[in-house]
Amino acid sequence: MTWKIRAQQQSLLDDETGAIYKDWGGRLTMALAFPNTYYVGMSSLALQTLYRLFNASPDVVCERVFWDKGGYEARRPLLTLESGRRVGEVDVWAFTISYEMDFFNVVEMLRQAGVPPLARDRDESWPLLIAGGPGVTMNPEPMAPIFDAIVIGEGEEIAADLMDLFRQAIHGPRAQLLAELSQMPGVYVPQLIPPLAEQGPDRVQIQRLWVRDQSKHPPISSLYTQQTEFRGMHLMEIARGCGRGCRFCLAGYVYRPPRELPMALLLDWAREGLKHTDRIGLISAAVSDHSQIDELAPALVDMGARLSASSMRVDPISRPLVTALRASGAQTLTIAPEAGSARLRDVIAKTQTEEQLLEAVALAAELDFPQIKFYFMIGHPTEEQEDIEELVAFTLKARKLFKRRIAMNATPFVPKAHTPFQWMPMTDARTLKKRQSFIMRKLGRHKIAVRADSPAWAEVQGVLARGDRRLAQVLLDIPRLSVRDFWATMERHGLTRDEFLGPLPPKAPMPWQIVASGVKENFFRAEWRLAQKARLGPHCPPDSANCLTCGVCDPAWAYRFESSAHKIRR
Repeated sequence: MTWKIRAQQQSLLDDETGAIYKDWGGRLTMALAFPNTYYVGMSSLALQTLYRLFNASPDVVCERVFWDKGGYEARRPLLTLESGRRVGEVDVWAFTISYEMDFFNVVEMLRQAGVPPLARDRDESWPLLIAGGPGVTMNPEPMAPIFDAIVIGEGEEIAADLMDLFRQAIHGPRAQLLAELSQMPGVYVPQLIPPLAEQGPDRVQIQRLWVRDQSKHPPISSLYTQQTEFRGMHLMEIARGCGRGCRFCLAGYVYRPPRELPMALLLDWAREGLKHTDRIGLISAAVSDHSQIDELAPALVDMGARLSASSMRVDPISRPLVTALRASGAQTLTIAPEAGSARLRDVIAKTQTEEQLLEAVALAAELDFPQIKFYFMIGHPTEEQEDIEELVAFTLKARKLFKRRIAMNATPFVPKAHTPFQWMPMTDARTLKKRQSFIMRKLGRHKIAVRADSPAWAEVQGVLARGDRRLAQVLLDIPRLSVRDFWATMERHGLTRDEFLGPLPPKAPMPWQIVASGVKENFFRAEWRLAQKARLGPHCPPDSANCLTCGVCDPAWAYRFESSAHKIRR
């Protein structure tokens, strides 16, 4: 069986550029896991950045491992990609987790590798298990009993220190290593810290890490393959975080403060990427918000690059960016209104007006894009049937301007920890399904394709997003991955959906407050109150300059570009 797996892996490796091979002798050995398929994981810039960063040390060998769908049931061994070694042989097994629904895959990977899933059952004879990524940063508690340590925030900030510690202590007593890990900034060792509800008044919180100088850890592709969604593309993160303040958006808070990289450096990175491919993918929470995007996009096209962009805003739309995308052969212009009515966009703080949205549609028609794709969320707090009807009405206005293919995603809204909507109830699956069906019925007759994600699975995600440590045992005990079995297992453990999906008291301690995100609770509460009144709150100034409103920035960061003119105005 192993030789068949190696043959499949070798086929993937033969199609790659950039894989790193090292002899294991005398080196710290690491497995870097993405708990989803190779196809999905190889489009993760976080995976690629960490892979390059770990392997930059000559005495460290870091190999990749991906979720093997069906591998556990088929009793296939879980092997690292580069050398085909069993994952259980490594010193450190690191996971980058971007999405709560991949928690199920984490458990399956551990079992496939023969590694005890609970941290309390592992000693130094087993790999040290460490995790990071947005899927566990803002609420690590459902995964807390499983991992020895969890990095809260941006892992590049302490990767070098972690490797130094592992070199010194990985083969010593596990208890000593965990104690030393717990002293590192941004590292959460759940076995040594009780849940927040069990702590006294002097509660322990883990401060979220964030990188002040991204140029030290270039967030760019180091691996290239055709076997992934962003195939053959050189990805570049041009900015991190977003200051727009959309109340539903986890990324807007997990990556505060917003930071952007200078155009000159991005052009240098692009030149390196163009040695491998002519496709350049710009990554950011909102690519169009980069202060130099109107100059950057045409400059990249002039260098011979074909551009793609992960996301963009239309308030205002960047015409040079959209023109560059179309000149690069882009087939789809993606627009994210998120909500159909102006009132609901004010509730969620997505400040795009209908006029701006339709201007973007008209630009897509002018530039002859074959397709427009709209991203909407269904079930926002305070949403009513009237908001859904306005969504339909807006889309039909877009249809009059754009005669080619229109596609739409109607994704259920899931409240996330450490956002202003963290206390809001989740709209029930039955209502979500009813509203999705209404949209499909009204727009289908106009040949608008509507993709509607499952409300039933969205409720499962909602539980994991706002859950606590009790959910780890649910993840371990679920007999098979189905919605019905998830709720049945919850019930067996005495847990109900309402305690996770219903309204939560704003002043009660929440399990995820084991993490100190940097944003003040008073700021979240103020935004929560404004949302209920459909009123807008503050946005970050450009690049977070001269602002201490939410609490993330310290004076050294906020005032670093201060001029004498700024001093006079304040």
